Amino acid sequence: MWYSVSLKAAAEQAEALSEALMAAGALSVSIEDADAGTELETPQFGEPGSVNEQLWDRSVVIALFEETADIPAALAQAADEVGLDDVPSFRVDEVAEQNWVQLTQSQFDPIQINERLWIVPSWHAAPDPAAINIEMDPGMAFGTGSHSTTRLCLQWLCAAVTPGVSVLDYGCGSGILGIAAAKLGAGEIFGCDIDQAAVDASRANAERNGVLNAAWQNSGKHVQGQYDIVVANILTNPLCVLAPNLVSHVKPGGRLALSGVLAAQAQQVITAYAPYIALQVGDEHEGWIRLEGCKAC
Repeated sequence: MWYSVSLKAAAEQAEALSEALMAAGALSVSIEDADAGTELETPQFGEPGSVNEQLWDRSVVIALFEETADIPAALAQAADEVGLDDVPSFRVDEVAEQNWVQLTQSQFDPIQINERLWIVPSWHAAPDPAAINIEMDPGMAFGTGSHSTTRLCLQWLCAAVTPGVSVLDYGCGSGILGIAAAKLGAGEIFGCDIDQAAVDASRANAERNGVLNAAWQNSGKHVQGQYDIVVANILTNPLCVLAPNLVSHVKPGGRLALSGVLAAQAQQVITAYAPYIALQVGDEHEGWIRLEGCKAC
């Protein structure tokens, strides 16, 4: 048994209060929008190169405590540390012991990308054994097929990959795009990521799926050569910075696909790539888009 304690806090107090609660003995602390689920809910977006100035005007700080913790004393200590005269109003909820593995698994079902391709967690049987099935479990690296940007890239690969083509998966995450390309018939696969955990996850996932024609590398700075297909599912700011680098790895006549871009950011990315390759919006899903283009011969 644990106890979850929820305290309302102003934006300028939330982070300091979170740190104080951890110092006072909380096992974990999170900050959420106090207006979540209402018409006043405010989304927070962030990506490399951008900084959110502050959190929600009305935040909720949620701290998890052991059953034996002296919660009133911990709250009083935290409030005093951040300079509050009184402990903010709070709610305490019991958190019962559960089978967390089973609970997590129940949230991930097989995902159908299209009639050819499925993403299947290891604890599920493949719904369509005749389709291309990629075994992929949620982990530390991004990419299980559930996010719109991953789905957009996978759908594009299903149409773009022809037997024997070479593919660069730039910002490989879990390796799902490179693995899908291999399963769809690509020849040489190369994936890179700045996060070593992503590189390790890609190698492990490729091995699990019997993909032997793929190489994975930390950092994209030392990628060599050109590829028939280059796909990058990152975010708008790094994609814009990487424009000349990414296009340099596309063979003449080769194809480029980018995602991790919100619909409102499309023109920003198109403009950044205009000196090197003409991009257009290929598809959109839940506010995210895929940009694609072909490099001139």
